[in-house]
Amino acid sequence: MFPSSWAHARLARKCAPNRMPPFSTLRRPLPTYEVTRAILSQIYHRGHISPRAFSASHQEMADTNYSGPAQTLPTKTLLEATAAAASDKKEKKKKKKKAEPAAHSTRLIALKFAYLGKNYNGYEYQTNGLLTTIEEELWKALTKSCLIRPENPDELNFTPFEYSKCGRTDRGVSAFGQVITIRVRSNRPLPKKDPEPSEEDAEKMNIDGKEVQGEQKEAKREVKKPEWDPIRDEIQYCKVLNRLLPPDIRMLAWCGDLPEGFVARFSCRERQYRYFFTQPAYSPPPEGIVQTKPGAVKEGWLDIEAMRKAAKLYEGLHDFRNFCKVDMKKQVSMFHRRIFEADIVEVEDVESALPYLSTDKFKPQHVMVQGSLPKVYYFHVRGSAFLWHQIRHMVSVLFLVGQGYERPEVITELLDVKKYPGRPNYIIADDSPLVLWDCIFPELESHGTLPEYDEHNFDLNMKDAVNWIYAGEDDPTDMYGNQGLMTDLWEHWRAKKMDELLANRLLDMVSKRAGLNRTLAPSGPHGKKREHLPKVFLGGHQGTNVGRYVPMDKKQVLPTPEEVNNTYAQKVGFASSEEMAQTTNWRTVIKANKKEKEAAAAAAAAAAATVGKSDV
Repeated sequence: MFPSSWAHARLARKCAPNRMPPFSTLRRPLPTYEVTRAILSQIYHRGHISPRAFSASHQEMADTNYSGPAQTLPTKTLLEATAAAASDKKEKKKKKKKAEPAAHSTRLIALKFAYLGKNYNGYEYQTNGLLTTIEEELWKALTKSCLIRPENPDELNFTPFEYSKCGRTDRGVSAFGQVITIRVRSNRPLPKKDPEPSEEDAEKMNIDGKEVQGEQKEAKREVKKPEWDPIRDEIQYCKVLNRLLPPDIRMLAWCGDLPEGFVARFSCRERQYRYFFTQPAYSPPPEGIVQTKPGAVKEGWLDIEAMRKAAKLYEGLHDFRNFCKVDMKKQVSMFHRRIFEADIVEVEDVESALPYLSTDKFKPQHVMVQGSLPKVYYFHVRGSAFLWHQIRHMVSVLFLVGQGYERPEVITELLDVKKYPGRPNYIIADDSPLVLWDCIFPELESHGTLPEYDEHNFDLNMKDAVNWIYAGEDDPTDMYGNQGLMTDLWEHWRAKKMDELLANRLLDMVSKRAGLNRTLAPSGPHGKKREHLPKVFLGGHQGTNVGRYVPMDKKQVLPTPEEVNNTYAQKVGFASSEEMAQTTNWRTVIKANKKEKEAAAAAAAAAAATVGKSDV
């Protein structure tokens, strides 16, 4: 049964628009036979039913009274024809052709980008991670944009694309100058192949044994296209990737004119890190609640000058085994690293004033603080390379110095591996304030040999020699347009700024309430004295209660790197770490031994199951 309806009218108008009145003039649904006749006519003209079937359908309609709103119609013919039309329409839909890798040229480029690492499980891809990584998001954007065409897009494998990364940031760590090199698709035209001349062309080329000359050659001359520009005519890599990346990952620049042999990891000669913190470090209590010893740093505040003095002791070539976490699986035996510069720097023009901190009850007397509070500082460090968690260990000791728990000279003592062959068990600093600020790729030839360039020289300021093409240089709309880089970053910043502003106003309002600045007695309501246990600041949002502080020279000393390496080597089947280091491809040997053990265990389990069945 096919009742008359507005749906039929729409369908009929689509099939035969010339025979149907506009919808605005329809006051009642059309008769069913009119709808069916229009549909059959359209299907017939498309060739989905034969002329005989079309005539039979019209004859059946003529022999039937269609005065009622719902009459029996030639449903079988109509349904079959409609199904045929639908299937034909699907077949006619053009399938999206996947671009073949050979159809486009490629080029090796460098990409500089930034990301906020708080919501990611580090930079490097991990198979068992609960959170996504920066590398995973890059893979998704590169494959979706067809800049790379892997055989299996679901399997992350950068190996075929000459991929290299400059820094491997840990979980929670951000980067504002991360650099990778990768081979991607390019707009550069492929070299044209000269077509082989056909027989007809060969005959035309010779007339009575003589080559055609003059006018025939000039007629076949092709108009030369303008020469391809490697920047103007190239893919806008930053713009393409920023459309697909999350808002906390942004491409900043790219470079296609790379020196020969350029690799992001090994061509980098300087990495810069910054670790941000506030002054005061956490909410300081007023006078009367905590009794501060004469000459000691007031709780919640940091002695910036003492921290700056201690930071300078990091500069130079030192053994940093007591400022890192030993990774037993990598069997690291060399812990010497060169630090070009280390300092404590104030961030200018960053104001989020809390006036109550400047009052006498909160402000420390021995620390010279000018201007509005709180202030923002960062630990600035430049070096050639760093160990695992090295920056966070370095800044953790600086915080102990800034709070007055340790002397600045503790840095020199920890760098002495004879006094401390193993690292004292102090707590590592928080991860979220750390930023890989920049990666520098200088021209080594202009400064002489590589060893001379790597020498510790305070006057030597390395400059990046890579010709970066920053987003928005060629087109300002890419920077300030509707989907520009600055527009996206502003939107992300303002959302965070509103959260910070509201929290700031709430904190300021509460600080002005009556009675907040009362001086409390050092005893409780029943006359019992309360012992205040100081906190230790580790870079987080609040100080950490650790009980009584244990000085560095009395802390438990962890196993030495040699002991850690030996323990792991014996665990995986070697006699010592030295034997393991002398074994060629020891990682492959470990994997093979692991597979053999798994196979032996599976065989033993199968044999036990067979014995159990035979006993039954």
